[in-house]
Amino acid sequence: MISGIVKICIIVVIGSLCLIGPVTASASISTIMPGNTVFIGEQGLDITAVMDGDTQIGWWASGASITGSSPDHTISVSNPTSFFISKNEFGPYTGSWYHLDPSEKANGIAFIVADPYLDIRIEDTTVSVDVTNKWVPTGDEIRFSIETNLAQMASQRSSSALITIKVQPPEGGEYSSLVNAEGTPVSIVDIPVSTNPFNTDSIWDTGNRALYVPGTYTIWAECNVNLMNDNYDVTGKTTSRKISLLNQDQNPLIHEYVPSTNPTIQMTIQPTTQITPVLPTQTTFKTQELTTVTTMTTIPVPTTATLPSMPAPFQTKAAGFEATVAGAAIIMGLVLSLKKE
Repeated sequence: MISGIVKICIIVVIGSLCLIGPVTASASISTIMPGNTVFIGEQGLDITAVMDGDTQIGWWASGASITGSSPDHTISVSNPTSFFISKNEFGPYTGSWYHLDPSEKANGIAFIVADPYLDIRIEDTTVSVDVTNKWVPTGDEIRFSIETNLAQMASQRSSSALITIKVQPPEGGEYSSLVNAEGTPVSIVDIPVSTNPFNTDSIWDTGNRALYVPGTYTIWAECNVNLMNDNYDVTGKTTSRKISLLNQDQNPLIHEYVPSTNPTIQMTIQPTTQITPVLPTQTTFKTQELTTVTTMTTIPVPTTATLPSMPAPFQTKAAGFEATVAGAAIIMGLVLSLKKE
């Protein structure tokens, strides 16, 4: 019986620890101490420690005297254990906020409101080159660099900001982990970011064709600590810009250059081969035909023109030809007359 009870107790204790773990981590990152930085979009913050029993917080414009004037903007705190840094209430009023006594005088620093920013870059660690929005040869290793002011959470709240890297392959969907050159999957969900910038290890082996097909990958980062991305989903704030990475074997610049030269070579060779040997021969042949036709056409022209003038040579025979004929006729007549007599 005793051993059975002990076993049950051990099971209960272990189960309790499993339940307490996440709750403690969540409470740690949502618990705010005096002077800590809070970010627009954070929800469910426990600001009990910064209020010191007061029920209002106030903000003074830059350069204003905190002790000699009333706050430029005030907010009532009805539930300090679950406080929301909304964009509408705090967006125009970043900087230091103070908790106020009943007379609305500054009674101590409460927290500092900041607008979050988040960006991500890609580095080809095989050649140590920034390949953000560029091309990477298949087989090179990749790491990511995250730039964000959310890294302050690590030192102020005893828990780092958790940032997820989104990697979308050409065919769609998203990866929850990437496989490195050793073949080990590395999670890219809820990465604890404690420095700015924060660099991952070389966690992506682009040469793993079974997992990573050639093509363009879309990449961005998100932070949803204390539901800040749900409440303030703005590019560059709680979600980074989307960047791309072209993973393929051949440099795209070389690939684009080849087809542009092929038409030039074909157009240069083909006209030269067709025109040079054929066209001059055809031109000569046609010229000869035209010359022959012209010669044949011009021959009849002088003949036709001179035919009407043919009698002229007969008219220009020996002078007195007609008189001689007449004289001969008279003589012939006389001869015939004498024969009759």
